[in-house]
Parts: sequence; structure tokens; C-alpha cells
Amino acid sequence: MPDPIGLRIAGSGHFLPERVYDNAHFESYLDTSDAWIRERTGIRTRHIAGEGESTATMAVAAARAALEDAKLKPTDLDLIIVATITPEHVFPSTACCVARQLGLTSTPAFDLAATCSGFIYATVTAAHLTRGKTYRTILVIGAETMSRITDYQDRSSCILFGDGAGAVVLNALPDATGPALLHHRIHADGHGHESLWVPAGGSCLPASQMTVNERLHYVKMQGREVFKQAVSTLRQVVEGTLSEAGVTSDDVALLISHQSNIRIMEAARAKLGIPLEKMYVNIDRIGNTSAASIPIALDEARRGGHVRGGDLVMFVAFGAGFTWGSMLWRM
Repeated sequence: MPDPIGLRIAGSGHFLPERVYDNAHFESYLDTSDAWIRERTGIRTRHIAGEGESTATMAVAAARAALEDAKLKPTDLDLIIVATITPEHVFPSTACCVARQLGLTSTPAFDLAATCSGFIYATVTAAHLTRGKTYRTILVIGAETMSRITDYQDRSSCILFGDGAGAVVLNALPDATGPALLHHRIHADGHGHESLWVPAGGSCLPASQMTVNERLHYVKMQGREVFKQAVSTLRQVVEGTLSEAGVTSDDVALLISHQSNIRIMEAARAKLGIPLEKMYVNIDRIGNTSAASIPIALDEARRGGHVRGGDLVMFVAFGAGFTWGSMLWRM
């Protein structure tokens, strides 16, 4: 069982593009309906990056908001981690692009790819790095331009995804008696990788006329398999975290789940016995933004007064890979 880590979320921020696709957008050219989309996914609208907007530009906007909230300058940062599966370029890392746009010239920066679990993976990584004396203030960003890898001819998946970015500034504390990452779990099982993936564009299947013609650079998803695995796995990881941390679901003030699909979220919540009012939901407004969804929801919850000092807040995510993880924080 991991030891608690003294750590404070000093600031948070998020960014959503102005352009919005509502369900009527898909009704206009696909065999679908607003009612069907809302029933199957819980989504009414999603934000879509416009001209000149990208993963890095959104990440920078979220980062600036988080730094302002923390009352810090970019030069106060010791490290930048960006969780994304839609990077600005193959290389350099999106984190390097963010550091450049923040005016930094020597601050270490790197990307982490763990799909929808990316923000949890990145935050856990950051937390452990603060245990030394080198990295005390770390910027963690989840940013995705999912619209750039979404097949808008595939009605089963195109209705799900949106774009956006969320960021937090983490400050190391001398002990875990106050704000702290009390417990965490991260896992992966690569056997499920073809259930949710982008087949082409990597070293295994590089871009060619064939991969473009067959639309292999877009998300491919086996929805039933993902649903089954997600519900079962989320329940197990939350139950394991609560048990090992010595708390119950009644002690948790708020559950912030990856905003994947309202049916997945509801099924997991019901199996855990967590009241509806304790689960933060914004998927209806922003859709599935992969690694960006948890930090966006966290920032909204903090700014909306849903999170107070001393609250126990649970974070949980499941994504392609398969990857999954949870964090239990005392705010």
C-alpha cells in the first residue's frame, strides 16, 4: 500500500474552445438523433477546436489559468508534465511546446500517454517526484484535441469526443498531515488494446495511401467490450482504494470520474453505492475529452464551491490500453 504524500493542489485551470457541436450537428448528416445520443451517452454538446487551436494552445491557456489561481509565475515551476494522446507533434513533446510558450528555457518538461487515465498517471508520477528535494512545484496538464483523430463518418464514436485542457499546480508539503495524496492505484492490461485504438500512424503501421483510404488514423472502438471492462474495473479499483485507505464511500465528499459515457459512470456509481449528488458530472456539456476530462472537472468543481479544504475527493479513470487508476486526495 502506498504511503500518503504531502501535496497540495495550489491552483487549477481549464480551457474549452468556443466552437460547440450540439447533437443536432450529427442529426444533420448521420442516421442518429438527439434523443438516442443523450440516452446512450448523456452528451448534449461538445467543444471542438477551431482554426489555430491545438493541444498545445489549449494546454497553455489552462496552465496560465492554473498559475494565476496559484498566484505563481511560470518561473516558479520545477517541472511540467502533459498527459495527452493527441500531441502537438510526434516530437518534440507537447510539454516542451508549453514550456516555450510560457517563456521557460530550462525547466524540464515531458509528455505521458495513458489515454483517458493519463491525468491520474501524470499526477501520481508528479507526486512521487516531489518526494525528493528537486521537484517541489509541478504543473500537470491533461490536454486533448480529440476531434483531430475522430472519424466523423463513424456514428458510434464521433458523438462521444470533445476537445479541451485542464491543469493543476502541485506544491510539495513537508508531511501528509494536511492536504495529501492519501492513496493511489494505477494499472494496465495491454490485452485489450484493439478494443479502443488508432491503428495507424505509428511505427507499426506508418502513414500510407492505404491507411488514409481505410481511415485507420481515426479512433476505432468496440463499444460493448469497453463498457463491460470499464464498469467492472472502475468498481474494483475504487473499492480497493477505499479499503486500503481505511475509508468508506460515505467518507468521500466527491467522486470525480473520467467523463467517458454517462452509462459507464452511472453503472459504476450505482455498484459502489455512491449517491448521485456526490458524483461530479459535466459530460453533458463537454463530452469525452480523454486525459483532459478529470482536470477540467476538478477545476469546475473547485471554482464552483463543490470542493472544500479537508474534503476527501476520489478520482477514477479507465481508458484505452487498457489503463485505469484512482487517487484519493485530502484537499
